[in-house]
Amino acid sequence: MRDQIDGTGKGRGMQERQYIIDALTIQDSWRLFKILAEFVDGFETLSELYPAVSIFGSARVKPGDDVYEKTVTIARKLAENGYHVITGGGPGIMEAGNKGAREGGAKSVGLNIELPLEQEPNAYSNLRLDFQYFFVRKVMFVKYAQAYIGMPGGFGTLDEIFEALTLIQTRRIKPFPVVLVGKDHWKGMLGWIRDRLLASHYISPQDLSLVTVLDDPDDVVQTIKRYVIV
Repeated sequence: MRDQIDGTGKGRGMQERQYIIDALTIQDSWRLFKILAEFVDGFETLSELYPAVSIFGSARVKPGDDVYEKTVTIARKLAENGYHVITGGGPGIMEAGNKGAREGGAKSVGLNIELPLEQEPNAYSNLRLDFQYFFVRKVMFVKYAQAYIGMPGGFGTLDEIFEALTLIQTRRIKPFPVVLVGKDHWKGMLGWIRDRLLASHYISPQDLSLVTVLDDPDDVVQTIKRYVIV
């Protein structure tokens, strides 16, 4: 059925849809309680988690791949130095991070998201939370981590890294180390940021210092230790 036209020439249905709050249905209202429950569960479960490092990277990396094994090493060294490790709880880099944390004797946290395809919980997290909502999960990553490590990954990894950088840049959270591992992997993106964003004055020169790019696992751990005291 076509929208009815009022005296202004606008469809009545179109007008109604612009009132977002009025358009909330009973189902939407109940969804708010589910969202709140996820926040409460996360806050209560992770409230004593300190210090912790969030590790991000591709879910598609397999055991035996160089980047998988490097992630295991980094997470294990972090654990041995007193840091807990938070990952997305799934396969690939997430699994590697949880495995290394467990081997090093730290809390191995998996913040699993329910997805229809590749995301299934890995076997190495000893503290696990399940989420339906990405934005709630992202709050937990940034709230309870004192540093971020970005391993090679896809859209999800970029999303997490750039969200942290935006929050630091805009002073919505206290600055913390954001370490990207793999100079060859990240150099193209960082070159584009420098040549396009900085050159066009879309970011400030000091914004480039928000990211540290490293290759060696020991350098990663030492960089975090300089900023995050156990």
